[in-house]
Amino acid sequence: MNLPNYITLSRIAAVPLLLFVLASHWFAPGERELCASGLFILASITDGIDGYLARRRGQITTLGMLLDPLADKLMVTAAYIALVWFNPSIVAPWVAVIVLGREFLVNGLRSIAATEGFTIDASDLGKLKMVVQIVSVVAAILDHRWQAFMIGPVIVNVRLIAVMAVWFMVTVSLVSAIDYFAAFWSKIDRTATTRRQRRKRVSILSRPKKFGVTPAAAVEPPREE
Repeated sequence: MNLPNYITLSRIAAVPLLLFVLASHWFAPGERELCASGLFILASITDGIDGYLARRRGQITTLGMLLDPLADKLMVTAAYIALVWFNPSIVAPWVAVIVLGREFLVNGLRSIAATEGFTIDASDLGKLKMVVQIVSVVAAILDHRWQAFMIGPVIVNVRLIAVMAVWFMVTVSLVSAIDYFAAFWSKIDRTATTRRQRRKRVSILSRPKKFGVTPAAAVEPPREE
């Protein structure tokens, strides 16, 4: 265990704490939404910190490579499932299904890719998806209490931001899933082609070579006189 792994574990520990805050009625009006939003933002920030520290300190481990994507998916999927109950006017059940389905698809493709001996790098669409998910989750949480508020002379329409962020998140999730599948299919097809060519070469090399010499079985044995 090292510092980056401890930070990743703190993000996993934040998941049940976030659910507890959203379900709790011990807070004053508005405090629950602010606390849950702040907790989700802090947990999201640790996603970049643990990776940066692991690369900077040379502490990239197998455990960290396992925990980091697991923490990300637990945090995001748990948040959307909770929001189906917490603010269903913004996050409908089908939105959570798309989020979960996309994560299951990507995990399945990654598992197959690992067994085939290659990896698929995260695309810019995947990174954009993560940013949009953070915005949509925070906006949906705040919308539960404030549909709009003022910052000086500016009116911030939280409901509009939440709705637009959720729809944009759904679009980016679907597009990134298709992009990920296309990258996977391209690599798996290339791997299969390479294997077929390798087997063909091995098959050709394993055949007996003929140089005009009559096989021993066809040579008539000398007769004894």
